[in-house]
Amino acid sequence: MKRICVFCGSSASRNPVYLDTARAVGKALVRRGISLVYGGGRVGLMGAIADTVLSDGGEVIGCIPQPMVAREIAHRGVTELRIVHSMHERKATMAELSDAFIALPGGFGTIEEFCEIVTCGAARPA
Repeated sequence: MKRICVFCGSSASRNPVYLDTARAVGKALVRRGISLVYGGGRVGLMGAIADTVLSDGGEVIGCIPQPMVAREIAHRGVTELRIVHSMHERKATMAELSDAFIALPGGFGTIEEFCEIVTCGAARPA
């Protein structure tokens, strides 16, 4: 396993346990030599896990739609930032790049992304 996609929220959590968990997952990925694929944001749990992986020497690939870049939430310090046209293209790119998937706390977007990969992910070629 080379890359794991983590779906999670981009808003600041009121519960510090969520941030601690995102950082712990990031550290665990680096310890195992696994790269992070995620939504490309620099805020919230997304920013926390990306910053942790980067600070521990790991690789981070972010996938973010152009409209979100324009609102200045893109993490410009990641190893690779893929700017795509739509949320649909974002999810497809993340699925293509990843060997496994994890969902951390988030909102409706996180739930939708994870449910889509669970229901449609089986159609991916092995």
